[in-house]
Amino acid sequence: MGSVDANNQPNVSPIGSFFLNGNQTRFYFEKFPRKLPVNIKSNNHICFLAVNSSTWLWLRSLMFGKFSRYPAMQLYATAGDLRKSTDVERSRLHRRMRLTSGFSGNKYLWSDMEMVRDVAFSRAEKINLGKMTDHLA
Repeated sequence: MGSVDANNQPNVSPIGSFFLNGNQTRFYFEKFPRKLPVNIKSNNHICFLAVNSSTWLWLRSLMFGKFSRYPAMQLYATAGDLRKSTDVERSRLHRRMRLTSGFSGNKYLWSDMEMVRDVAFSRAEKINLGKMTDHLA
């Protein structure tokens, strides 16, 4: 996930977790950003790389040399101000991370994620991976 700087280049913000709400609103937890908080003050346009992390999709695609569906999308959006997450938002994050909750890395990466930004999407683009996605076009 990242913002777009003055040269129209994305700035990557590592470690985030994105959620969709039933009422068509969206938010993401933000952690470890360096450039995003600075750049977003002058340009609130961001881009998410949404990757289908299904192990089966990736193994099958690597085995047969093609994807049955697009493995990723670039989602362009505008980001709102950084705000403290609600109890419900934190509960959703902890539920998502519960499988790894006993690992020390989980505590380091996700235990203190408290700040979120609301986002509004403007467009989406499919990610093409050459021969492996040509047939999907």
